Amino acid sequence: MRRKPETDRKSAPPRIWDYVPGRPETGRSKDGRSRRIVRTAAVVAGTSAIIVAVFLIFRPDDREPPDAAGTTPGTSLAPAVEPGPRVIEDAIQPGETLSDILQDYDFSPAEIDRLVQQVKPVFNLARIIAGRTLKLIVLPDGGFQSIEYPLDENQFLLITKKEADYQAEKKSYPFVLRVAYVDGVIDEHLYGAILAEGEEPGLAIALEQIFGWDVDFYAGLRTGDSFRLIVEKKFLDGRFRRYGNVLAAEFWNDGRRIEAARYEYEDGGKTRTGYFHPDGRSLRKEFLKSPLLSYTRISSRFSSRRLHPIRKVYRAHYGVDYAAPVGTPVYATADGSVEEAGWSGGAGRMIRLSHRSGYETMYLHLSEINVRKGQRVAGGERIGRVGSSGESTGPHLDYRIKRFGSYLNPLSAKFMPVEPLDKTRMPDFQKKAAGFRFLLDTPMKTVSGRF
Repeated sequence: MRRKPETDRKSAPPRIWDYVPGRPETGRSKDGRSRRIVRTAAVVAGTSAIIVAVFLIFRPDDREPPDAAGTTPGTSLAPAVEPGPRVIEDAIQPGETLSDILQDYDFSPAEIDRLVQQVKPVFNLARIIAGRTLKLIVLPDGGFQSIEYPLDENQFLLITKKEADYQAEKKSYPFVLRVAYVDGVIDEHLYGAILAEGEEPGLAIALEQIFGWDVDFYAGLRTGDSFRLIVEKKFLDGRFRRYGNVLAAEFWNDGRRIEAARYEYEDGGKTRTGYFHPDGRSLRKEFLKSPLLSYTRISSRFSSRRLHPIRKVYRAHYGVDYAAPVGTPVYATADGSVEEAGWSGGAGRMIRLSHRSGYETMYLHLSEINVRKGQRVAGGERIGRVGSSGESTGPHLDYRIKRFGSYLNPLSAKFMPVEPLDKTRMPDFQKKAAGFRFLLDTPMKTVSGRF
């Protein structure tokens, strides 16, 4: 064992026994004084122990003898703690129904049917989704108390039993909302920079959706690009659950700064939300820079003469191929209507959208289509997933743009922003934007409250 080094008494902190209150210093050394005090303390402690022992031995025993049960009269055993309700969390498996789950907890088929029928006016339990977690609260005697099923990010279904009937209601999660400051510098990609700050990938997606009209987050980023933002964080039972709204953000891309402030306003009886520059210009443009928020590379560019990888002939390639894993979400690059959604020969599964001002966009070789013909979609809305259908040698998205029948190069085409904020709204917007700017410029990581 390593010996503990001697303490330098000149630098060691004073000990309580080094001082005797109310007594002047004498010529006795501190070591001598401490030994005397320690000896005195030991004598006092020993004497006290003897007195206590004598008292315990010779005190009169006026206690009553134990009864037959072994307990002393006048005393009582601590009451047994009643067990409380049990909380059981059961993840819903693919193909599993509510009956499959509840029969494991002694629900009879008739009881399950009655529960489903009585809850149906509020929610159809035949539509429970795999991957979500069903929470059952069971009483100590095995009886049923309640079931909770998550409906979405903000609501859950609560089923309770009152006598022989089941009652259901939709309830909001009691989130605690906090506003947090986050910043970072990009080394390779935005996701890595977000994770390096201890945040979750969902925050990267939110930033891409805000600045995706101006920045191609996979072909246009540079090492050293940076960002900072203030975002709502939602906590439940003291734990972070999800992000709320990004209230304001700033992004530096290749030497240029792009600012964004969130603004919510009433327009024609509807609540509208957008992100705007400090002067009221919208960050939204006619088209997003890319229909994908994530891809590995551009595998083929817009060209008037390209060797077809399957047919081995040279012909024009009027789109941009984004290499990405099968299942990667594909987003509409602008507001529009679905003109086609289905199989289209060598294009495989394809979606064609029509937009204002004579524009059309096409999304080829999909693995999944999430829209139908005639449907209206918004820019940034997911419409399908990347695949390798049709004449394709690997998973990718072939993205094309037309205007009045002529193809445009998606990587070089310039698009106009949507209309700016109305001048009558500017005073209110600038007041709120100034508050967000203060939070951005204040070095506080978390602020409680709602904005």
